[in-house]
Amino acid sequence: MKVVGRAMSTVGSRMLIIQCDAGQLPALYSEVTDKRMKPVGKILDLFGNVKAPYAAVLCREKCAVLPNEKLFAK
Repeated sequence: MKVVGRAMSTVGSRMLIIQCDAGQLPALYSEVTDKRMKPVGKILDLFGNVKAPYAAVLCREKCAVLPNEKLFAK
């Protein structure tokens, strides 16, 4: 498992914004899970500065991720 980053905020009810680590960028359309290995959603877009990128995740259901929670990719 690879750390994707930390949850920053939600947009609407199903979009989650994650602050990623520039050294370990995840691939597009990767499955994102929480620390309990429960599936959260898929990465739809990577955007922002090269040194401080962000990822947009489309959640499977209503986003129930706490701010600053670590998220992982398979």
